[in-house]
Amino acid sequence: MTAEQKTSLASVVTVSREIMHGIPCFTGSRVPVQTLIDFFESGDSIDDFLTVYPYIPRRKVLAFLELSRDVTIDQITCASF
Repeated sequence: MTAEQKTSLASVVTVSREIMHGIPCFTGSRVPVQTLIDFFESGDSIDDFLTVYPYIPRRKVLAFLELSRDVTIDQITCASF
């Protein structure tokens, strides 16, 4: 993960022992990012997630997805060499 990705991630996801015992959550909330993934696995959409968690800004959801994509691609690229 690049320094730029780490900085971007910090504004989107918080990992703190004081918040949900260190489970990665959307910054400024106690909503685990795993909850978004669970929504997707159930066939739900971003809009469905935001209906249940309207205080999570759409931009944070989209930023999390973009960062997740970038980190995953980086990991796959590194693993292939």
